[in-house]
Amino acid sequence: MTECFYPEEFKINDIALAWKNKGYEVDVLTLVPTYPLGVVFEGYENKFYQKDEYQDINIYRVKSVTGYRESLIKKLLKYFSFMFFGTIVAIFIGRKYDYIFGFNMSTLTGMVPAVTIKKLYGKPLTFWAQDIWPDSVYAYGFKKTKLLSFFLDKFVKFMYHNITSIAISGKGFEFKLKPYVKDDLEFHYLPNWADDLDMSLESFEFCKDNKVHFTFAGNIGKVQNLENIIKAFSLLPIEYQERTQLNIIGDGSNLEELKQISSSKHNIVFHGKKPREEMAMYYKASDFLIVSLVDKPIFSVTVPAKTQTYISAKKPILAIINGETADIIKENNLGYCAHPNDVNEIKNIFIKSINLGEEEKLAFTKNCEYLTENIFNKTKIIDSLEELLVKES
Repeated sequence: MTECFYPEEFKINDIALAWKNKGYEVDVLTLVPTYPLGVVFEGYENKFYQKDEYQDINIYRVKSVTGYRESLIKKLLKYFSFMFFGTIVAIFIGRKYDYIFGFNMSTLTGMVPAVTIKKLYGKPLTFWAQDIWPDSVYAYGFKKTKLLSFFLDKFVKFMYHNITSIAISGKGFEFKLKPYVKDDLEFHYLPNWADDLDMSLESFEFCKDNKVHFTFAGNIGKVQNLENIIKAFSLLPIEYQERTQLNIIGDGSNLEELKQISSSKHNIVFHGKKPREEMAMYYKASDFLIVSLVDKPIFSVTVPAKTQTYISAKKPILAIINGETADIIKENNLGYCAHPNDVNEIKNIFIKSINLGEEEKLAFTKNCEYLTENIFNKTKIIDSLEELLVKES
């Protein structure tokens, strides 16, 4: 159960393929693909219900609301439409399955079809939580009123009281979710792994000049805090401006606004969205990789999936973020950290990075291989998710 699946690029694709290759019959219930642009992918029709296939995996798709990048109303409709139409499909197809796996990547409403199967047919249900409700609802701008809190708390508790097991992608999730789960439910820390990187690809050429390249890659929304990063980068003294370039790779709802505030800066370059299989080219060409989120309590326990990919790329990391991600960077000496609201502090870590020697850069990457092989290992995490779903259910 997932709101996004192939051709959209999320880790649930790897999980489904890995389990299918082990001999399981794997079906997916999801939306017609539209992420991140909010438009239906080429080759797909936005029907109320359709079935297709991906590498012998059956995919049941329901209609997706489009245009959600520009409209909060449409974004809410998108979430509730999957809850409603996905639940109808789940009622008809749910009886035949042995196990249900929910990839809870964003809104908890997307897991209602999975809970419906659990309630109706008594099937074991595992969530892999990538987000935390109700905290994320408030983090995205909804005012925390008594009425909203009452209904959200009731809904979240209902959902988590109807799961068999849970895996969390951040250690801090346990503290946040503890009030909503049954007392005997055990939390299993299974973080995101690094994307597969083809480091044999030739390095991309960001520019002809020999500059220090800082790169942000991923979704470009309000919560990524790129406004403060651009402000800090723009405050660099002129001698540093001439030696550096800020590269922003990706797409998202805040892209056009960021382009406008950067329009006078020749050394801030937007490269657009790139295929995941080509990203190694851009990482290889970068001197430092940036991970960032705004300063909200929810994000202090959130580790963006790009963090592990940056570690796998073996590049120093600038963590403009609080909480668990910053702890990973500090504890493993992977780069520099700055408070997301402190533009001057962000500027200073840019300066420190520009002045950094090659030996000091290498010191920041010496732990990367160990972390990739032992903590953020794709095969180990997928196997652990399987064991949690099948053996502990």
